[in-house]
Amino acid sequence: MNPYDNRYTDSTSYRNRRSDLVGSTPPMVPSMIGGASSSYGRGGPAYNMGGRGAGSAFGTAPTAPNYKELPPFMPPPGGFDIGRGGGASQRGFGGRLGDGHDVGRRGGGRDRGGGRGFGGSAGFGGGRGRGGGRGGRHGGSSKDDLDNIALPKQDFRNLVPFEKNFYIESPSVGAMSDHELMAYRASREITVQGHDIPKPIRTFQDANFPDYFLEVIAKLGFVEPTPIQAQGWPMALKGRDLIGIAETGSGKTLAYLLPALVHISAQPRLVQGEGPIVLVLAPTRELAVQIQEEAVKFGSRANIRSTCIYGGAPKGPQIRDLKRGVEIVIATPGRLIDMLEAQHTNLRRVTNLVLDEADRMLDMGFEPQIRKIIGQIRPDRQTLYWSATWPREVETLARQFLRNPYKVIIGSPDLKANQSINQVVEVLTEVEKYNRLIRLLKEVMDGSRILIFIETKKGCDQVTRQLRMDGWPALSIHGDKNQAERDWVLAEFKSGRSSIMTATDVAARGLDVKDIKCVINYDFPSSLEDYVHRIGRTGRAGAKGSAFTFFTHANAKFARDLIKILQDAGQVVSPALSALARSAGSRQFGTGGNFRSRGRGGYGNRGHISGSNIIPLGSRKPW
Repeated sequence: MNPYDNRYTDSTSYRNRRSDLVGSTPPMVPSMIGGASSSYGRGGPAYNMGGRGAGSAFGTAPTAPNYKELPPFMPPPGGFDIGRGGGASQRGFGGRLGDGHDVGRRGGGRDRGGGRGFGGSAGFGGGRGRGGGRGGRHGGSSKDDLDNIALPKQDFRNLVPFEKNFYIESPSVGAMSDHELMAYRASREITVQGHDIPKPIRTFQDANFPDYFLEVIAKLGFVEPTPIQAQGWPMALKGRDLIGIAETGSGKTLAYLLPALVHISAQPRLVQGEGPIVLVLAPTRELAVQIQEEAVKFGSRANIRSTCIYGGAPKGPQIRDLKRGVEIVIATPGRLIDMLEAQHTNLRRVTNLVLDEADRMLDMGFEPQIRKIIGQIRPDRQTLYWSATWPREVETLARQFLRNPYKVIIGSPDLKANQSINQVVEVLTEVEKYNRLIRLLKEVMDGSRILIFIETKKGCDQVTRQLRMDGWPALSIHGDKNQAERDWVLAEFKSGRSSIMTATDVAARGLDVKDIKCVINYDFPSSLEDYVHRIGRTGRAGAKGSAFTFFTHANAKFARDLIKILQDAGQVVSPALSALARSAGSRQFGTGGNFRSRGRGGYGNRGHISGSNIIPLGSRKPW
């Protein structure tokens, strides 16, 4: 590798980095895969964030290979990307050319990198890379580091007032009688709380959105607003704080994005050095990326720029977007705090704050980070708080940060599954699971997409490995996979090139893939909320779907509440599940083996495609 190539230090050249910087490389074999890690950057203009940077990242080997003797370089699908800074490789040696100092995880401990980054600090995770921010996994900070970061205290005196009420009631909505209003809300299971509540709209035209919004809506094929949109749009447009509770797949994303775009259009334009006007916080990278995809569809017509800030990807392109200026930032809390600490952006202009999947963020332990971020935002902002469930922790946080909010609930405030999904729960032993999975795949496999949830990362890789050896076109996704591989697996699954995807709960929220025919819970999740979210990946936007769940004696403590969810959704409860619920209080059950592991680990970050995803498909086609 030529460390003096000018392209390494040219901040404008990240699009042009290619494998010619390092010469050819041998084909990926297991012994080499462990020493490299890679990730995608997000490039392109700030208002069209779909582009990808290209490049390469390799760990240093103990001895330098003779590249002239190696076969030609064959890049994997999608390419690689070179970040900046001196990172740590997941395998513990090799100093990835990452963004900041990367601390990999394997098992329960940490691995330390030994390379020298361009930030000037050598080895073992010390110092800072040029991307800025602190060390941590994927160039970000660990949760312990984030808790110790002290962001500067903001002075909110002498704030410039801003406009946030943009709602104009259409004549047809104003003409609704009280009887019509009650009938409409009852037919769509809309429950509202608060004072001066606006009436729901019944057509897209009633919202008085700009014409180009309506054109995009028509192109997307939407016929009428979903219940959360019908009631949520007038509430959000009035500028009041809002709590929205609705099941997954109900259209919550557009329920807050379109009013946010209207809000941005009414504010003074950004000047150099100012941060975003709208901030959307999301719990996972996948959800953040999907939110931005929707923002681009509508915002590009109004020249409203957006960017996605999340860990697991190089900081360089993200920093450039922030420095260039964007009206919308969609971010995961950890990476955003890194950017704020390094002063790559600020939140002084934020007047519209969205917390999406707030219950999931609290489940993941993000409450301290959320409090830090909200402390940087002016108190007279508009805050919109979206959740699929309403546990006490979510209610407590909302009470502290929202002022005089509207509250809209679609369906029951209690945990409830989508009635469009046919749910089948089978009581099995651990050793019966895999054979039952194979029989089930033979029954349902017709080329449609099938999503299989597995509780642990290691179990996810093991099941995927076995499926591929048995000839099933499965790919896996979980938190130990680097962002490049996760993007690639999702693209393969969405396109149908790989019709089976196995996943941990990283895909349980926000994953919006059209036409998922079937969800299979190979392992029952650790909470009933996650069960509802998992099966919610099918049966979206009014479509029908099926969910099969393997339930063991180790899950007996969930049996009674699961039966209630099934009964509320009009599903058949098997006698075996009823018997297990009756016996759950008097017996203790242990866990079995066969593809189960409670430890961390898996096969993470072994290069662009890792672990189980590189296993060749078996020769026979079993369906």
